[in-house]
Amino acid sequence: MTVNTSIEMVGLREAIRSLNKIEPGLRKQFVQDANAIAEPAIREVQRGYTKVPLSGMSRQWKDKNGRKLFPFSLPRAISGVKLKVDAGRTATSLIYITQTNQAAAIFETAGRANPNTLGDQLGTLAANKTRVLGPAVFRKRREIENEIQKASQAIIKRVQKELD
Repeated sequence: MTVNTSIEMVGLREAIRSLNKIEPGLRKQFVQDANAIAEPAIREVQRGYTKVPLSGMSRQWKDKNGRKLFPFSLPRAISGVKLKVDAGRTATSLIYITQTNQAAAIFETAGRANPNTLGDQLGTLAANKTRVLGPAVFRKRREIENEIQKASQAIIKRVQKELD
């Protein structure tokens, strides 16, 4: 059985967008604090990258248009795990952990949207799931969830205080 949960804090997006208006550098400090809070989840994801999934993924691959897709490199996959804070109007998530390395991102999601040879070789994957990132973050979610909420509420209170 699949369980999806999300926390929604009203006003957080606007508060984050207002931080630099109130005091320059305050948003940067919030992102640093969020990174420190999310560090256990980031480390858990990084520990999930233990080997090159398929031997051919260590070679260069290009798509039909000549765009470089691989090689898969463990150090690059590990360093590609990052926390993002996106307060844009069209963003669906405000604070999230993502894989910025292209080869590792392909490994995470291959075969998810539609069946293909690479996805079949890596193993089946359900829709909206990832191979390493999602399960690792979900294991550490309880550790970081309350702290992120506290930091977010502190930001909202500070912005409200400064604006009043």
